[in-house]
Amino acid sequence: MARRLFTSESVTEGHPDKMADQISDAILDEILAQDPQASVAAETLVTTGLVLVAGEITTSSYVDVPKVVRETVRSIGYTRAKIGFDADTCAVLTSIDEQSPDIRQGVENPLEAREGGPAEAGNLGAGDQGMMFGYACRETESLMPLPIALAHALARRLADVRKSGELAFLWPDGKTQVTVAYEDDRPVAVETVIVSTQHAPEATESILVDAIRREVVEAVVPEALLDGARILVNPTGRFVVGGPAADTGLTGRKIIVDTYGGYARHGGGAFSGKDPTKVDRSAAYAARYVAKNLVASGLCDRAEVQLAYAIGVAQPVSVRVDSFGTGIIPDDRLEALVSRHFDLRPAAIIRTLDLRRPLYRRLAAYGHFGRSDVEAPWERTDMAAALRADASVPAAGR
Repeated sequence: MARRLFTSESVTEGHPDKMADQISDAILDEILAQDPQASVAAETLVTTGLVLVAGEITTSSYVDVPKVVRETVRSIGYTRAKIGFDADTCAVLTSIDEQSPDIRQGVENPLEAREGGPAEAGNLGAGDQGMMFGYACRETESLMPLPIALAHALARRLADVRKSGELAFLWPDGKTQVTVAYEDDRPVAVETVIVSTQHAPEATESILVDAIRREVVEAVVPEALLDGARILVNPTGRFVVGGPAADTGLTGRKIIVDTYGGYARHGGGAFSGKDPTKVDRSAAYAARYVAKNLVASGLCDRAEVQLAYAIGVAQPVSVRVDSFGTGIIPDDRLEALVSRHFDLRPAAIIRTLDLRRPLYRRLAAYGHFGRSDVEAPWERTDMAAALRADASVPAAGR
């Protein structure tokens, strides 16, 4: 059997880049709660003692940005200068302009309407050009690749045992990484687990290693997969200085962590801080929705869906499905099914997934896909039966 390794990583909510993502999405949520039609593109930088929020926002609402920043940082756990950042004493700077009217006119008055097509109420043009990918596979119950699913679970567990006080010597910053062995494209074992976690200086290396192995790694990774795995905890031997005091954080710098851990292709666009007219976000969610329903329908074991858009144009310029040879019908038939059952114009995506509401802050750490702990409408499989029926494949066909 062909054997190969694949590795994915995750980061905790206290990682500087994830701090920036959460701040951007917390600002977006506060605006959408008051003004669902707002145009938002909020970017955040965090560094030693400083949070800078910049971007383009057009809204009728008022949001106290410094207050949102401090509340978000505090909820993550940065409450003392001793651990590298303090929500109450950090500086908060803002540099925010309105959205470009040239972009806004393309969103509100799409090319189809300007060319004399039917002026459908509520139709929107894409807020930018670009390509977005969605992916699903049968490796886990969530239809996510196993390496990123395990990496996220480990990162969440790190935060849980820190916040509960179970491992009170842990501090907010941290990373996880999981290498999975595959045989003939099926995961068979975990080869390596890496956990790097910020900690109080009094936590000795031996105490830390033993606690993380027992309370994090063994609590998350199934015993059958973990047997014989190499486990590395804080490989440098010490991780006291962390968070923004150790590394600058930026919104959108963890796009692979946010999606499929490198297992599927990525169009390059980030999610956090963007309202759903930005197809970098909404179309990536739609692509996951399509891919997950294709796999849940039993029509294929793996599905990668690519969507592409032109700014100011409602209809995607291309839709592609790749089942990697696992489909029980050809990929061109899968693409035809997608075209019949999914309206992939931005306004339709927003309506179908109900995206003009504050649900993004909770998704800004531990991945946007495969989530069952928070609401993520694109994780529904409510279209699977219709796809299967339209494909004229018996229910027991797979």
